[in-house]
Amino acid sequence: MNIEKTIDSLKKKLYSVSYFETYAEAADYLDSQIDGKEVGFGDSQTLMKMDLYNRLSAHNTVHDPNQSSDNDEFLKIARECMLTQVFITSVNAVAETGEMVNIDGTGNRVAASLFGHDKVYFVVSTNKIAPDLEQAQFRARNVAAPKNAMKYDLPTPCVATGGKKCFDCRRSERICNAMVTYMRKMNDIDDVEVVLINDDMGY
Repeated sequence: MNIEKTIDSLKKKLYSVSYFETYAEAADYLDSQIDGKEVGFGDSQTLMKMDLYNRLSAHNTVHDPNQSSDNDEFLKIARECMLTQVFITSVNAVAETGEMVNIDGTGNRVAASLFGHDKVYFVVSTNKIAPDLEQAQFRARNVAAPKNAMKYDLPTPCVATGGKKCFDCRRSERICNAMVTYMRKMNDIDDVEVVLINDDMGY
């Protein structure tokens, strides 16, 4: 894992990059940067560990699908996240060559990260760094996706076998319906910032 190379590659892909040794420092930074905004969250264990919903809700209007009580409310909040000024999520893998990869089941997380906001933050821990794009895609599919499926205890082969790999199953409950590769910053979002944290967080 080469953190300096990853940061340099991300900058060459036109991303802003900030780096922190701890998630507490990253949470303080985001709390100081985002004020008086309407903010949408993507489903992220990393954001939950940082307690960002509670911190940002104190001085922003925050929409977080994870705060929903059922699927209908989840979808309602997820749609609201599409129209916010700021969107915050994570990724399942980042390559040292600067590409990032996300797998999604419903699509709200990847859809909102691609278009429509003034600013997008990708909050990413260094355990998700892979040497190149091929290995980043492998990590997203065979490490992150099975762990996410296990979190929800889904009736999928990856869960039944202990989350060891993706079986590309035909179960309707599968969460790996789309895999998006971010080759570089999207054209019509003014600022996309990768907040890189030297920690082991999320999937």
